[in-house]
Formats: sequence, C-alpha cells, structure tokens
Amino acid sequence: MYDFRNKTAIVTGASSGIGRATAALLAARGARVIAAARNAVELESAAEHARAAGGIVIAQPTDVTDPQQCSTLVQYAVDRFGGVDILINNAGISMRALVLDSEMAVLRRVMEVNFWGTVNCTKAALPLLLASSGGVLVGISSVAGFHGLPARSGYSASKFAMHGFLESIRIEHLNDRLHVLLVAPGFTRSNIRRHALTADGLEQAETPRDEARLMSAERVAAHVLSAIYWKKRNRLISFETQLVALMQRILPHWVDRAIYNSMLREPGSPLQLRSKPD
Repeated sequence: MYDFRNKTAIVTGASSGIGRATAALLAARGARVIAAARNAVELESAAEHARAAGGIVIAQPTDVTDPQQCSTLVQYAVDRFGGVDILINNAGISMRALVLDSEMAVLRRVMEVNFWGTVNCTKAALPLLLASSGGVLVGISSVAGFHGLPARSGYSASKFAMHGFLESIRIEHLNDRLHVLLVAPGFTRSNIRRHALTADGLEQAETPRDEARLMSAERVAAHVLSAIYWKKRNRLISFETQLVALMQRILPHWVDRAIYNSMLREPGSPLQLRSKPD
C-alpha cells in the first residue's frame, strides 16, 4: 500500500480534465505536486484550485513534445523538493478523421504529444523514480490502447505505443522497486473532444457526445490513486473498456463491428459519409 504523504509527483496535462483532477487529489492526499501543461493561464488556475484545499501544487508550464522542457520540468522538481517519486503521463490530444482523409501532420502531431510526450518525460524522470523509495510511473491510456478505434487511428496508435513502451520499462525493472501502471478510463468529461484534430489539423471545437452523461474526471482521478495505492498493474475503469479488453481475445470480429456501430452513431461521424451509397 502506498503512502502519498510528502511524495513529489509530476502530472502532465494538468490544466484541465483528468490531469487537473488528479493533481488536486494528489495534493489533498499530502503529495507535493508539480503540475505541467502548455497553457500557462489555465495551468495556474488549476493549481490555485488545488491549493485552495490546502495542498501543495506548483504550476510549471511545459510542452511535453520538447525533450529539453521535460528535462527542465524534472530538474525543477529536484531543485524544489529533492527528487521525483511519481510521474503521471496524462498529457494528450485526440483526432477525429479517417486515415484516407487525414493529413500526415495530424497523425504525427498526435504521436508527438501522446507517445513522445510520455517518452520524453519518462526518460527524464526514470533515474529519479528508480532512486525513490517507491517510484511510480503511470500512463493514462484509453480503450483505444487495447483495440483500434475508427476515425481515431493516430490516437489509437499513440496509446498502443505508450502501452508497449511502459510495459517494456516494467519488465526491464522487475527487480527494482518501480511500480508501472496503465490506466484506461472510459469516455470522460473533459475538453479532449473539443480540441480533437480534424483531417486538416484544425480543432473540431465541439464534442460529438453528451458530456454531462460521461464519467467525471474526479472519478477517474480517484481510480488512478486507488490503483497506485494497491500497486495495480492495469486499471480499466469503465465496463465498456473491460468488455473490449476481454472480448477482443475471444470474439475480435464482434468487437470490430460493435466499435464500428458505436462510432457510426456519433453526430457528424466521419464514418457516416463512408457508409452511404454513391
């Protein structure tokens, strides 16, 4: 069981959604949190929100696609608190377009943020996590990391890549005291769909789902900390994610069709144009 008190945690993508909620909950549990994101204004607002409850949260603007900025982020934690005990790789963007229609820059951008952002931060923090008395390395993933999602090809690829990278690190350090955790929430109430890239790289600016009916970021954050506390290997939060992870091993063709139909029903789905007869 893990004691969060006086541990130093870095949370990327902490300006909103899951990252913001996780940073706040870590601080409430007694951790010292370095919150990182590109948007300095929103990041400071998130830090102030967490500090209002008495927690220690420091905003450090960071673009995770830049290895040097990730190194600076980690060094800041060392200079301020003497090390890093927890790294939560949460920064991410999504996309919504068919591969056939997508510009290459869109696919590259999603990989840069979701996969290479994880690599950059992890590479910088790993020596310190290994030196910690109980280092924790977390990747916030998705059902898209277990089964490809249509019109989210770049997003799925980035999450599959994250899984392989973090699982490899887990095995490389089986004999060390490093806890590697992959968390796969279901659809969560956040801004990720509004900021999702379309085929030409523009943000779609609206969400195709009823956000009010989705899982809250606070619920996801509670699952993340629970999985750290109990030293879980994977945490698949929603029933749908658990079902996909199980059924893809048994009836993969059924999973393909179920996912296709689900995505087809989304308002404005790119699949709708492809499914219509000429």
